[in-house]
Amino acid sequence: MRVLVLGGTWFVGRAVVADAVSRGWTVTVFNRGVSGPAPAGVTALRGDRTVAGDLDVLAGREWDAVIDTWSGAPRAVADSARLLAGSVDHYVYVSSRSVYRAPLVPGMTEDAPTVSAESDAGEGEYGEMKAGGELAARQYFGAHRVLVARTGLVLGPHEDVGRLPWWLARMARGGDVLAPGPPELTLQCVDARDLAGWLLDTAQRRLSGTFNALSRPGHTTMAELLACCRRVTGSRAELHWVAPHVLLAAGVLPWSQVPIWLPPGHRFRALHQTNTDKAAAAGLRCRPIEQTVTDTWRWMRATGRLDTTGDVGLDPAVEAAILCAARNTPT
Repeated sequence: MRVLVLGGTWFVGRAVVADAVSRGWTVTVFNRGVSGPAPAGVTALRGDRTVAGDLDVLAGREWDAVIDTWSGAPRAVADSARLLAGSVDHYVYVSSRSVYRAPLVPGMTEDAPTVSAESDAGEGEYGEMKAGGELAARQYFGAHRVLVARTGLVLGPHEDVGRLPWWLARMARGGDVLAPGPPELTLQCVDARDLAGWLLDTAQRRLSGTFNALSRPGHTTMAELLACCRRVTGSRAELHWVAPHVLLAAGVLPWSQVPIWLPPGHRFRALHQTNTDKAAAAGLRCRPIEQTVTDTWRWMRATGRLDTTGDVGLDPAVEAAILCAARNTPT
């Protein structure tokens, strides 16, 4: 297989490139070259897909498939798809379940309504841009030559959002850890390496259509996830489970301040309750959460990425205050 990866140095794209190289495929990446060198044996073409003329370096070449993880303006997907439509057999676009229109419904399938979008838009909300990217790929390749992978919570080594790394770093710090309840709350996710392998498999099979590409609902729970984080870090942290209504009353923001967690009744709770039967039938398999957690911690330690301060996670002072209040609240 000859595969072109648009990007290829960040998280999912990086995993796609690594897997394709391991298969002995001929791999080309197109990116700006600012996030590190391409692996040995990979052809690196340089350019910025948002700059007029930069895509011309792709002209006159042929590939069996292109894999596109773009999350920005749909116009960039349209420009790429327009140029590649005559020289690439198959287009794989990594989308998101953020394209689904609210209210989200537990058990929603790929047929659920999506947000309004335009294939040539230059800006928009995240869900609108992903939906526009889907339209752009189909516009120039035709639905029969496009696979859309609507993925969700992607975890694993090289995670650039920092959700699982935050929990690992917090557990490694030890002490009293706020655990967002209920413990049995189910989670739905996918390891970037499993997603990458499946994307390549589907590209090889020229599989088309739209898929909710992540684990089945109930792949793990908050209790199992945090226990894994505690175990692999060798931490002596003590978990203190706090009820959802207590956290919400304290103004805590699910997903961002408490990464991964979406409590019962939350308007986006269905993001952990999506029907993925179609992807499973098409061969998507997800490794146990403990393997994802273990490998992510190994990567964090190997690269020294133990300071996870950033856009996600709960401030230590806020965490301590909530734990103190929870202890002093009569049951």
